[in-house]
Amino acid sequence: MTYAGDVSPEQAWLRLETNPDAVLVDCRTQAEWNYVGVPDLEILGKKAQFIEWVRFPDGSLNTSFVDELREAGITEHNEVLFICRSGHRSIGAAEAATAAGITNAYNVVDGFEGGLDENDHRGAAGWRASNLPWRQS
Repeated sequence: MTYAGDVSPEQAWLRLETNPDAVLVDCRTQAEWNYVGVPDLEILGKKAQFIEWVRFPDGSLNTSFVDELREAGITEHNEVLFICRSGHRSIGAAEAATAAGITNAYNVVDGFEGGLDENDHRGAAGWRASNLPWRQS
């Protein structure tokens, strides 16, 4: 594994709740944030960071991803929890952060909405299905 590891949405929430240096980075696209919803950390006195791993609408890799992490104030002292739609793009984000020296980089398994089910629908797993706070942006 080329990043610190995988955590469930519930484990991510616990880390955000108990570690003042824990940060949630939602690495989905602007369109996903706008139309699907976003994690809401207000009750913890925190805000998620929103940094695209791939650009919308063309799906190109965000070559300034690590620079944007740094601009958001994320350093090697943070525990960083990366979340995407289903837990795949966030692996790449965690790997890139680790390669840049942010070694406490974790992937949130199943992401915000989870993978596709037998009917090609999402929502049976992930942050929302775990009844963690979220909101429409």
